[in-house]
Amino acid sequence: MHALPSYFQLLLLVAPVFAVVGVGAVVRRFHWIEGEAETGLIRLVVNVLFPCLIFEAVAGNPALRSAGNLLLPPLVGFGITWLGIQLGLVFARAIGLHVGTGLRTFALTVGIANYGYLPIPIMENIWGPPSLGVLMVHNVGVEAAIWTVGVLVLSGQSLREGWRRLLSPIMVALALGIASNLGGLTPHLPGVLTSTIHTFAICSIPLALIMTGVNLGNYLNEPRELFDFKVSFAAIVLRLALLPLLILALARFLPFSPELKRVMVVQAAMPPALVSIILARLYGGHPRTAVQIVIGSTVLGILVIPLWLRAGLAWIG
Repeated sequence: MHALPSYFQLLLLVAPVFAVVGVGAVVRRFHWIEGEAETGLIRLVVNVLFPCLIFEAVAGNPALRSAGNLLLPPLVGFGITWLGIQLGLVFARAIGLHVGTGLRTFALTVGIANYGYLPIPIMENIWGPPSLGVLMVHNVGVEAAIWTVGVLVLSGQSLREGWRRLLSPIMVALALGIASNLGGLTPHLPGVLTSTIHTFAICSIPLALIMTGVNLGNYLNEPRELFDFKVSFAAIVLRLALLPLLILALARFLPFSPELKRVMVVQAAMPPALVSIILARLYGGHPRTAVQIVIGSTVLGILVIPLWLRAGLAWIG
């Protein structure tokens, strides 16, 4: 798209993403995917399909041959996520939360924007592979912040334990993709290999969105527990109002590449990431607080995402 997309065009771009998530929630309600099947499919997405998508987006991407698009995006991803978590701690204390009632979980959840399942189809449809590859590299910094700052906030683990968690199939695929790109190896890879990777890659987003809905569906049996005015309102103000303004200001005034500015515009528009619910369960947090924040902000995000995308695109030019 060369002209600035209208609100309705952006809404149509976002709506199918949420529709597929909704299908996942329905599937969970009918008990078609649950228990071991749910766990197995999530592992398939994280350990096989998503790494293939990342490798394909990075390995042949000319935009990633620029040092600015390799070094700055991870720093930006880490810095913005760290800042979001710190502001989350301030907001959580301001509304009276403390350790044991969701203070740390609130900070983590509002601090991590959705950095994968929602931004990927949006960026791919608007700008194509070059900007999508920069998003993948940006997400290295987000992952680093999650497994270091995020884990420390929730559980008090050491920094070394957090960094060890960065050694994952996703990070390996990213490193191999960058090496293949910079070394000029991608055109020489066997066709059978690249075709297989492409087949897995195109499966990744649809299945990931369905499994996102399945995961959310686990929490829909108790609707009264899904909303707390104090928690949900504070999270919406921070995640969907203040943080977007701050991120867009950084994108507007700092000398970043066009591709990185696009990533920042999309990240500014995103609701909280679903991964925070899983982290709260794994590291002694308060999962109900995470669910309240994710569901409330995501439902409103269906309408707000196109507004921030359009405002951001217009502001950064």
